Amino acid sequence: MSFFLKQDITLMSYRSPHLGANFLSENFSGSREEAQVLDVACGLDGRHQRKDSMAELGFRHFVGVDGSKGMLELAAKTGPLSGPQTALLGTQPLPAQTGVFDVVVIAGALDAGFVPVSVVREMCHAAKPGGLCGMVRGDHTGAPADKYKKDLERELQLMEEEGLWSLVGIKRVDRYMEDPHVNPERDDVQDKPYISGTVYLYQKSIDTAVKSRD
Repeated sequence: MSFFLKQDITLMSYRSPHLGANFLSENFSGSREEAQVLDVACGLDGRHQRKDSMAELGFRHFVGVDGSKGMLELAAKTGPLSGPQTALLGTQPLPAQTGVFDVVVIAGALDAGFVPVSVVREMCHAAKPGGLCGMVRGDHTGAPADKYKKDLERELQLMEEEGLWSLVGIKRVDRYMEDPHVNPERDDVQDKPYISGTVYLYQKSIDTAVKSRD
């Protein structure tokens, strides 16, 4: 969702970065001050993910990846960010070293028309053995979104069966963000309508290097 303006995100009560950061923090047992965090498809989401959420929880070292150089520059101005990289996810490989990050996160971009499902496998490669991979997405409606969710969850399950990572938990949330397709004034609804969301958290297997050689 890097193309959203800051005011658009605020008006829609966009909670994706906070939801992901809180769930991840509850399951992180290492040193937050020393942890290396890779923020994938950061853009404006990265601004909130780092400054308003993860940094408040004690994380200090971030590397951002986004398809837009402008979004990276804007994100870097609002919080700690080192080594920002530009990459068109899906057509270019994730510009991150393999097995070096304690935490890898993506928030808001896992949907049809944004980044392909294949990015989650690259996220796993970037994580250290034992590192956490957190993913947050809205439960958008429509055929493209439904297909994307099925493909995503199929890939997550396949990677688990391959022994690349194990499931830490899946958290369902009711108030992910305000429904962008409903206008309370126009559609005659009293309360602001929200769409639900899902937070996925996986831990990279310790013995992935051995499994790869086998």
